[in-house]
Amino acid sequence: AVLIGLPLVGIDLTMLSVFGGALGVGLGFGLQKIAANYVSGFIILLDRSIRIGDTISVGTDRGQVTQITTRYTVLKSLSGVEAIVPNEVLVSSVVDNESYTDPKMRVALPVQVAYGTDLERAMAILVAAAAAQPRVLADPEPKAFVIAFADSGINLEVGFWIGDPQNGTGQVRSDINLAVWKAFKAEGIEIPFPQREVRILGGSA
Repeated sequence: AVLIGLPLVGIDLTMLSVFGGALGVGLGFGLQKIAANYVSGFIILLDRSIRIGDTISVGTDRGQVTQITTRYTVLKSLSGVEAIVPNEVLVSSVVDNESYTDPKMRVALPVQVAYGTDLERAMAILVAAAAAQPRVLADPEPKAFVIAFADSGINLEVGFWIGDPQNGTGQVRSDINLAVWKAFKAEGIEIPFPQREVRILGGSA
């Protein structure tokens, strides 16, 4: 009786059916996404590829996993910002898990010294500066390398491992840089600045 009366009040049943169909399709897609997130959540919880405390990166988001629900996962960045990532994204995307098999992380710190520097002494200073930091692991031990002969100086690098990458690398980098700078200053080792040699060739008039 209601359907019969609708045309009498100016309501087009054809348009109503189209609207109802579109609404049904929209709800279907929405429920499908929700269901996919829940299924993905159970997959993550069961296979434990992502765990509380892991440091992961997905898309533009990077942080420590602080919460895993059946629908979403929470990542907390070093700045304190929390990203709520749908579980479907974690299952269907490439995820960099820095803590999956081993929580250790290698950090490389570049340093340039002037030509004429005693490289072995400079490299020993780099290793000692890294090894003196509490967050730097003794095993594997820090190592220094000669990387390249650049325009203004010789590029060195000290590589070291930390066991708590979730705390970031900014502070440990700063502490090592400061220790290296003090040691270089005491040893008379120069950190060069960009230099260019200009030659003016005289021509005949």
